[in-house]
Parts: sequence; structure tokens; C-alpha cells
Amino acid sequence: MDCCRWEGITCSPNRTVTDVSLASRGLEGSISPFVGNLTGLLRLNLSSNSLSGGLPLELLSSSSIIELDVSFNRLTGSLHELPSSTRVRPLQVLNISSNLFTGRFPTTTWKMMKSLVILNASTNSFTGQIPITPCLSAPSFAVLEISFNQFSGNIPRGLNNCTALKLLNAGYKNLSGTLPDELFNVTSLEHLSLPSNFLEGALNGISKLTTLITLDLGGNELSGNIPDSIGELKRLEELHLDHNNMSGRLPSALSNCTNLITIDLKNNYFSGELTEVNFSSLANLKKLDLLYNNLTGTIPETIYSCSRLTALRLSHNNFHVQLSERIGSLKFLSFLSLVGCSLTDITRTLQILWTLKSLKTLLIGFNFMQETMPELSIDGFENLQVLSMNDCSLSGTVPDWLSKLTNLGILCLNNNQLTGQIPDWIRSLNFLFYLDISNNNLTGEIPSALMDMSMLKSDKTTPKVFELPIYHTSPYRQYLMPSGFPKVLNLGMNNFTGMIPETIGQLKAVTSLNLSSNKLSGEIPEPICDLKNLQTLDLSDAGPVSIVSTKEIGSEVIFAIAFGAFFVVGFLDTLCTSGIRPPASVAHAEILCCLCGESRASRRPESSASWGTVGSEHRSRNAPWSDPLPELPPPDEGAPVHRPPSRRLPAYGVPGRYMKWTEHRKWARPRV
Repeated sequence: MDCCRWEGITCSPNRTVTDVSLASRGLEGSISPFVGNLTGLLRLNLSSNSLSGGLPLELLSSSSIIELDVSFNRLTGSLHELPSSTRVRPLQVLNISSNLFTGRFPTTTWKMMKSLVILNASTNSFTGQIPITPCLSAPSFAVLEISFNQFSGNIPRGLNNCTALKLLNAGYKNLSGTLPDELFNVTSLEHLSLPSNFLEGALNGISKLTTLITLDLGGNELSGNIPDSIGELKRLEELHLDHNNMSGRLPSALSNCTNLITIDLKNNYFSGELTEVNFSSLANLKKLDLLYNNLTGTIPETIYSCSRLTALRLSHNNFHVQLSERIGSLKFLSFLSLVGCSLTDITRTLQILWTLKSLKTLLIGFNFMQETMPELSIDGFENLQVLSMNDCSLSGTVPDWLSKLTNLGILCLNNNQLTGQIPDWIRSLNFLFYLDISNNNLTGEIPSALMDMSMLKSDKTTPKVFELPIYHTSPYRQYLMPSGFPKVLNLGMNNFTGMIPETIGQLKAVTSLNLSSNKLSGEIPEPICDLKNLQTLDLSDAGPVSIVSTKEIGSEVIFAIAFGAFFVVGFLDTLCTSGIRPPASVAHAEILCCLCGESRASRRPESSASWGTVGSEHRSRNAPWSDPLPELPPPDEGAPVHRPPSRRLPAYGVPGRYMKWTEHRKWARPRV
């Protein structure tokens, strides 16, 4: 049998196997060590399969293999050291990322690999200090990608000897200590990424890295200011210094970094006015995120010259913003967050903003205090998917112009002073799956139109793919809304009367339902037990409602409800106070009993925060989720972690070849 005819096999003219490329073939089992004995084999790609067991030492000690890719498998164990008598190996590219490897990284092995150019060991469970031996042993070593492991300790000395290093990614670990001065002596660096560690220090030596394209030191404990010398980084495209303790004014020298695409400085203590930066020189800027700082003044006119801007977030500073009509020149702006920016004149603001034809997400809560919700003849917002006008104390009614926003998926009008009834046109918003209209003064019966919302009725309906460009992800990554957002109906803290409609059982897709603190009456309808996707249910203080019966599967009660000052769960009457989780037959429902018996003197109890209001962006600086859009819930313990598709990075020193690497994000210290 001629193996050279097999799919994925490439042979040389003399019929020697040179390439084995079997990526994404559903392969299982272990890797045979005999593969390493193929003396003519140059490239082996077994990535994205379900291979298990260890990595055969024969592959690392092969006298011919120059590229080895076993990423995205289930390989386990540790990497073995090569015998000290082993001759120099020709390996140039090694990708073992996204596996289950453990233990300390080998040291002597890399001394035999003097041709190594790229090492990607990210997303495993390696321990110990971060390895720099490959860098010291191989004069052409260019890429070290070791993010998402369990390395700890300080950044080791010797980095200044890595004269060819172009990419260092050691993020999402437990690295600590001060940024070493010698790190800034690696003048060949183009991509420096050390996010979500515990690193301290300042950026005083950053000007030496004049070839930097990416600087990501977000999620650390850095202090000091951004030095004026940052203007020397003429090639810089990505600047991420978010979630640190940095302060001072933004240097005007940022204007000299004319290739900047992303500026992410959120969750720091920067002060001063934005007018100190001439944004008109940043023609390539696409994302500007300054959430949670101490900046003052207004939006500088020069920002409107950034014609490629897709995302702008200025929320929770000390701005006093009056929008200019020039914002309409931002033709590509799809994400705008101005929460808590002291905006006034809601009518004029909306009329200016609806000229943004690409706008998909608009967060303008905590503004327009004590104004009236306008009734407008809408002429825009045709692409809007997320609208949040929460916590504005707006009076008036739910406006009819919202019915024109046919692509709306998330609507937050909570914590206002709206009156009247929920209009019947709500059923016409075919993509709406998250409605929070809690803590208002709405009256009347719960409308049947809510029971006809198509996204809440069928768990087979899938919301649109949702792009949120401001969040710390690559442009290619998008969030499918069900994975990041629950399907929510929150009508709590209003003045609804009448009975809970029997048709509530139609909301098969709802995961969170809140009817608490209303004036409902009658019996709790049994069809509520048919909401198999329900995870949170709050009927506390919903009114003088009563339970007639409980619905059971076998001997397990699957119907539980909190109301008034009592909590009733059939014979499991201690469920709330004991902390016992509900039975599995409740389809994983969790009962919100924290409000049982609480005084409702205040309309806005702290416990209401448990609903994780979308779009409010109202979080303390040290809160684990600094910005709840998207508020992606951490996966359950033991649940498989979703791995996004890999990204391809040019393999430095290996012409024409590419190396997979990823930008996985951990839940431990989230940066959103």
C-alpha cells in the first residue's frame, strides 16, 4: 500500500514521508512513539483532535522533525528531559498548547534545540518559574507563548540576553514582583503581553522598546503614570494598561503613537482632561476605553476626527458631556457607553445619536436625572441591539418609539419612575430576549403580550451573534448571546395587579423571572412549573398570592416559591435557610430566597444587585465584574471551558509557516 497517496500525507520525490497533516480529523488514542522514527519526517500536525496520553519523547528527540504541532488535544503528563548525551535537534517550531500537561518545564531539553524559533505551551498546567532557557539556548528564538498556566514567582533574570525575542506572552498566571529593568532591554520585542498577574512597578523604561506593536500589562498592580517617553513607540498599535493602580494625566505624547488602534486604560486613577491628547493624529484608532477613572472635562472635538472608531467608552469618570453633532461623523461606531457622564437633554441627545447608523450598543444610564422620557418620531437606531437607559429617574411612560427598534435584543429601563402599562407592541420585538423594567411605577395587569415574546417562548430560538468590540477580545471573537446572557424577564418592584397569567408557562426559554414586590393576587399558576430552563425565580412580596399545590416528579418537589415573609417548598421547608440546592428535577433552578421577609421600605435594596443588571456599568472599582456588559457568568466548577478558535501568528524565522496561538481569557481575574 502506497502511504504517499493517503490524505494528509506528503512525500518527497524519493517517496519519503516528509509531512503528516492530520489536524481536526477526530483522532483518538495515544500518539505512537514510532512516528518519531520516520527519518525523513519534517512536519507533524496532529492538532485539534482528541488524542490522549503523553507526548512521546521520540518526537522531541527526532533527528528530522522541524515543526511539531499537537495543540488542542487531551495530552497529559509532564514533558520529559532529553538525556544530556542527546545531540542537537533540528526542531524549530513546537506547539503543545491547549492540552493537559502538568509539572515543571524541562530545562536541559532546550539546550539541545539550538534551532528553536517558536515555543507555544499556553493553556496547560505547567508550574514553577517561567522558562527562559529556550531563549538563552537558541540564538534565533523569537516567540515564547506560555499564557494560561500555573507558573509563579518573579520574572527570571536573563531576559536581556534574548536578543531575537519578538513575542513574550506570559499572561494569566501568578507572576509577582517588580517589572525587571532588563525586560526593557529586550529591544527586539514587538509583542509584550503579561496581563492578569500580580506585577508591580512603573513603565519608566518603556521607551527603549521602540519596536513594540502590542503592549498588554493590564490586570496587574502597576503604579505611576504613563511616561511622556511613550511617544517614542511609533509602531505601537495595542495599548492595554487597564485594571492597574496607575495615575496622573494622560500624556500629550500619546498623540505621537500614530499607529494606535486600541487604547484601554479602564479601572485606573488617571485624571485631568482628555483635551491634552490630540486625537486627530490617531487616524487608526478603533477602540478607546477609559471606564472608571477620574478624568474631567468633556469630550474633546478631536475625538470626532477618529473616523475609524468602532467603540468608545467614557463611563464613570467626572465628565460633563454635551454631545456634539460631530459625533455623527463616526460612521463605524457600533459601541457607545456614556454611563454617568452628566448628560442632559435626553431628547436632543437621542436625536444626535440616532445619526450613528452603525450603532449596535448604547449605554446611557445614570444620566438625564429627573427628566421626562421623550416621545419622538424616531429616524434611526435601525441596527441597535442593546439599549440601556437605567437609573435615570425618568418620568413618563414606556415610549412608542422603542417599537421601531426591530433588532433590539436587550432593553434596560430599570430604576426609573415610568408609569402606565407595558404596551402591547412589546410582542413585535422579535429579537428581544432580555427585558429589565424593574423598579418603576408601572401599573395594570401583567400583559399577555409579554407571553408572546418569541425569544422567550421557544428554547429553540437562538439570538443573533453579538459583537461587542470594546471588550478585551480579538476582533475575530464574537459572543453568541445565550452563552453570555440569560433570557430574562424582570418586572419586579412595580405596581402590577391582578393574577399571574396562566400563559406564563409559554415562556419556555426564560432563565430568570422576577415578579417580586408587586400587588399581584390569586393563585400561583401551575404552568410556571413547566419553565424547564428557569434558573432564578423571585416572587417574594409579589402580593397576596397563594400556592394551591406543588407539582412533583417522583418524590421530588420541583415547585418552590417565596412570597411575603415565608418560604414554602412543599416538604422541603428548610431549603432556603439551610443552603441546600434544589433537587435536580427542577432543571437546575435556583430559588432566590434572599429577599424573603426583608423589609421593602426601600425601593432599591442592595440585594437586588443579584440580578446583575445589564448595562448599568455601576460597579465598585474592586468588584470582580467591573462592567456587566457582557456579564459572562463563570463556568460551573468542573465544567469544560470553551476554547475559542485559534489565531494564526506569522512564525518568525520560519518563512511561509504559521503557528497557532490563542488569547484565552480566564475567569479567575476577569478583564472584560
